[in-house]
Amino acid sequence: MTLPDARLERLAVDTIRTLSIDGVQQANSGHPGAPMGAAPMAFAIWTRHLRHAPTHPDWPNRDRFVLSAGHASMLLYSLLHLTGYGVSLDDLKAFRQWGSITPGHPEYGVTPGVEATTGPLGQGLSNAVGMAIAERRLAAEFNKPDHAIIDHRTYVICSDGDLQEGVSAEASSLAGHLRLGKLIVLYDDNHIQLDGPTAMAFSEDVLGRYAAYGWHTQRVVDGTDVGAISAAIDTAEADPRPSMIAVRTHIGFGSPNKQDSQKAHGAPLGPDEVRLTKEAYGWDPDKTFFVPDEAGELFRQAVPQGEQLVAEWHQRHEAYTAAYPAEAAELQRRLGGRLAEAWDAALPSWDRGSEVATRNASQDAIQVLAAALPELFGGSADLSESNLTDVKANGHDHFEADSPGRNLRFGVREHGMGSIANGIAYHGGFLPYVATFLTFSDYMRGAVRLAALSGLHVTYVWTHDSVGLGEDGPTHQPVEHYAALRAIPNLWFVRPGDGNEAAAAWALAVERPTIAAPGPVALALTRQKLPTLPGTKEHAREGVRRGGYVLRDAANGAPEVILIGTGSELQLCAAAADALEADGIAARVVSLPCWERFEAQDQSYRDSVLPPAVRKRVTVEVGVSFGWDRWAGDEGAIIGLDHFGASAPAGTIFKEFGFTADKVADVGRRVVREGLHGRVPAGSAPHGAHPSPGTGDSGTGRTPASDPGHD
Repeated sequence: MTLPDARLERLAVDTIRTLSIDGVQQANSGHPGAPMGAAPMAFAIWTRHLRHAPTHPDWPNRDRFVLSAGHASMLLYSLLHLTGYGVSLDDLKAFRQWGSITPGHPEYGVTPGVEATTGPLGQGLSNAVGMAIAERRLAAEFNKPDHAIIDHRTYVICSDGDLQEGVSAEASSLAGHLRLGKLIVLYDDNHIQLDGPTAMAFSEDVLGRYAAYGWHTQRVVDGTDVGAISAAIDTAEADPRPSMIAVRTHIGFGSPNKQDSQKAHGAPLGPDEVRLTKEAYGWDPDKTFFVPDEAGELFRQAVPQGEQLVAEWHQRHEAYTAAYPAEAAELQRRLGGRLAEAWDAALPSWDRGSEVATRNASQDAIQVLAAALPELFGGSADLSESNLTDVKANGHDHFEADSPGRNLRFGVREHGMGSIANGIAYHGGFLPYVATFLTFSDYMRGAVRLAALSGLHVTYVWTHDSVGLGEDGPTHQPVEHYAALRAIPNLWFVRPGDGNEAAAAWALAVERPTIAAPGPVALALTRQKLPTLPGTKEHAREGVRRGGYVLRDAANGAPEVILIGTGSELQLCAAAADALEADGIAARVVSLPCWERFEAQDQSYRDSVLPPAVRKRVTVEVGVSFGWDRWAGDEGAIIGLDHFGASAPAGTIFKEFGFTADKVADVGRRVVREGLHGRVPAGSAPHGAHPSPGTGDSGTGRTPASDPGHD
């Protein structure tokens, strides 16, 4: 692009500002101040550095731009409209309105050109680290000395709020360690946040901190100087380290009464102030959503320039295909999100009578899947030897600053890990997975929620999934987590009951986008060994895919009671069914590893597994009972754990808490013969633990955990 003169440059920058002002004012909602202050740096990135193609927004080798300060969304929407993406003036006028493609914060998959769902501060910057990791890994796999088919950068605009959030510190620390030189972050250093001056709560040396992380740092003292901003980006692009550029801006720039004030942050300027601001810019205050012809022509140069970039890349890709046809076909498959042929042909299985912890079964599945699917890429938060997530082929090659290997080492950074995985998924070409203990899923919940919201294909390997982890005690024993994670829309939470179900769970995680809308899948896996149950070798793959299935049916005739279990408690249901059958009570055992998948099945299948006529049911899961009502029904009993765990060997804990086959069988008998129903405490709480209060008999059919009558 030919550089515009100062007058045209100012006109173009003010066009971004006024579109942003008008969008927020018309919606009577939003954040005008940040777009007004950050417009020059955005202009510099988008017109002088960003290699993109508005008419080909999914071009694989495009540079990525992430607006981590997602509250400034009108800045991004204005740029997308001006540079020729599929965002019209009418879309800008519909900002924050029902059904529009310009929601309050940028949403991936809603607006063309939006690379990541941002708004929860810190997430976008952390996603960008994942994008830079993905670019480096993909380039290492496919580039040849004479063919650089993958070569692009990731640019970010972040705010002080992004840098105050801990998740960005986790991700930035790792980015510096890995020397992700194609990551360039511009910090909108406007000294203001919602409550007032940042100095009220934020006095650190940001650039000093980032230098300590191993980043290249610069400061631009005048945030209106497009040339200085662009020169700083040039310097950053030449440095092998990730770069942080602090740009001194002014929130609400040009507003006579609200510049440099928190009043410009999160509310419209108001009609009078909009008028005064446009007059200060030298604009006609009566014109709204106005794009001067000169400015429009300048921005729209991005369309032919982008088409030329795409055409040149396709020429390089054709030459690459001719020289390396196998690699080109593999790259095309992966960028298209297609699974390799027979990817699941060698999934491991276990015979009845064998014992395996589901985390070990997961490890075996990972090895097989990694051989068939080189896009499987991930690692653990300093728990690889416990989560068992390393790909063992090629000598445990790790992703390091000088070696873009296959196993990522995230360090003890669960939240950053989750957000980086999202960035890898946003980038494309990979099936990212990450791992930690299930109890620490709390530390990454913000990233998990955004993966579910954005429909990202990420797999979570959460091991040590219950009190069965034993001696580490209640700090490490998840009890409320199953319910909390099942509450996240579009997250599939899978708790397999033996090795065969664990392998099937991995298959489900891999194939999710081919059988349903895309989104993340969580695998909750045991530390302790579990017996391989009869029927899982034959039926687990299809049963887990459907979310639930009949593991063992009544020996003779229709069942009188259905025992429903997940995870390590499935074995208790199977053993209890044998005991009930010996007492003449016909019992069916249902494995229900994934509620979300089971609920998605048609009614006839659900009824075939849980017949409505069989109202006597017992659910068994070593976690809080919340949510199990839907499966137990009004005549069923819920055996759960509505208090925290204890420090002791796993066998002792299960016995003391009453998670035994005898206990399950006894409850089953009482459900059938006495009409027992509601929540049934499995056992006593340990010393110092606090059982959750029950709801009593106030018309709910629930039983307080403290009621000794049900013990």
